[in-house]
Amino acid sequence: MVARLIVQTILWFGIMGAVLFLSAGTLNWPGAWAFLALMVALSFTLGAWLASRNPGLMNERLGSPIQKDQPVADKVLLSVLLLAVFAWLALMGLDVRFGWTAVPAWLQLVGAFLLLLSIWISSRTMLENSFAAPVVKIQESRGQQVITTGPYSYVRHPMYAGAVLFFIGTALLLGSWLGLATVLVFVVLLVIRIHIEEKALRGGLQGYGDYAARVRYRLIPLVW
Repeated sequence: MVARLIVQTILWFGIMGAVLFLSAGTLNWPGAWAFLALMVALSFTLGAWLASRNPGLMNERLGSPIQKDQPVADKVLLSVLLLAVFAWLALMGLDVRFGWTAVPAWLQLVGAFLLLLSIWISSRTMLENSFAAPVVKIQESRGQQVITTGPYSYVRHPMYAGAVLFFIGTALLLGSWLGLATVLVFVVLLVIRIHIEEKALRGGLQGYGDYAARVRYRLIPLVW
């Protein structure tokens, strides 16, 4: 499992780095280096922590983004989301190459803080929910239950709340106002995925309907 974590982390962020630097046309991009270093360090640290604390969930997190028990709608949505991420990174690289926009240094530091906050929210979510798989599916073999405690007592999809902060923080750290503006695309995709996931959970997970009636907000407390 640890070997898979190392390989997947190097492969995933290696591809991200290639997209960023090739589209920027330069290696002289401190924000990109800071982003990659931060994410690789966090991936190894949190991955090792999760592998020791909850190997079942870690095995799920290392799984393929396209799986047999996954709804077709989620397979399509997740494929679009992954393609959008790489297109977004390339767009920010082009922004740096041609100097279309520039974020002040102090806001890049805010972006790094938001990235750390997003990872903290994700780690708290996984600590509370042993069934937080990266794909939409009912994990009957693992005895999936409705989780109502921790961050789930405030919103029904805290992992996606963390993801929104991740996209905002990444765009700021990479220094691209253009990248920040296009975060709205990911918010729309996540909202669509929430509807796909809620349909699966309401139909296949006992007690989810009652939980959804108690916790009204899906993504942002007091908003939606």
